[in-house]
Amino acid sequence: MATTDPRTDIREFLRSRRARITPEQAGLPAHGGRRRVEGLRREEVALLAGVSVDYYVRMERGSLAGASDGVLDALARALQLDEAERGHLFRLARRSGPARRRRVPAASVRPSSQQVLDAISGAPAWIRNGRYDVLAMNELGRALYAPVLADPRRPANTARFVYLHPEEAGEFFVDYDRVVADAAAKLRLEAGRNPHDEGLISLVGELSTRSELFRRRWASQDVRLQRSGRKRLHHPVVGRLELDVESLELPDEPGLHLIVYTAPAGTPTADNLALLASWAATRPDGAAARNG
Repeated sequence: MATTDPRTDIREFLRSRRARITPEQAGLPAHGGRRRVEGLRREEVALLAGVSVDYYVRMERGSLAGASDGVLDALARALQLDEAERGHLFRLARRSGPARRRRVPAASVRPSSQQVLDAISGAPAWIRNGRYDVLAMNELGRALYAPVLADPRRPANTARFVYLHPEEAGEFFVDYDRVVADAAAKLRLEAGRNPHDEGLISLVGELSTRSELFRRRWASQDVRLQRSGRKRLHHPVVGRLELDVESLELPDEPGLHLIVYTAPAGTPTADNLALLASWAATRPDGAAARNG
């Protein structure tokens, strides 16, 4: 379940990152005999971070209040955190300090943002928030994500589709296992950014209750950024698609991302996208799907 208690989040995150690193990976001498802990010991993390053992123990118990950027940077290096994990650590530390004004996630997009989407005619595009709610799409985006939009709940939510409709999602997403891991990791990252988002807390609670797979992925404490990449889909009408993905944060609408899928000209995927556009233009339910 999602929690708004920063001490619990800090404790679970630091323990999970410590457990995945061996002394050899950290450049420490390996001692013979069976170790009682998985990964690094607390004193080894303290040594690598250049802090006292008592101070690190307090941090791992959930107290990051007052930790300087230098200490957090040293801790991030000791635990070999990537960019997403380092940002998550700093956000957890900020949550340990004085209460800040809560950000209310956008529930809709501006008309001008929808106009931008509609102007993108040759590529599927949509706007989503950090909890995977699809807030607006262009025509080709609605055609591409027809399996996701088949669920009548609105706003459509990709994470809910992935975890609660595993058969359909497994057919649609070629790399389903990676998509599953990414979805939980990005929701975990969003929980660190906006821990009081009631919609996110509700979503995580629903997925935790209804999906054993989600419970396992959420418990991993993984966080992940994804600004670009490759997505392989199998569309029920046009078949296999191998798409390049760009995710752009909208500067005037914090927390919202513009997602665009493209394919190089002359490739089978580009041809299939053209077929998809033709199919979308002739769908009798196209107007209704526009409101999805």
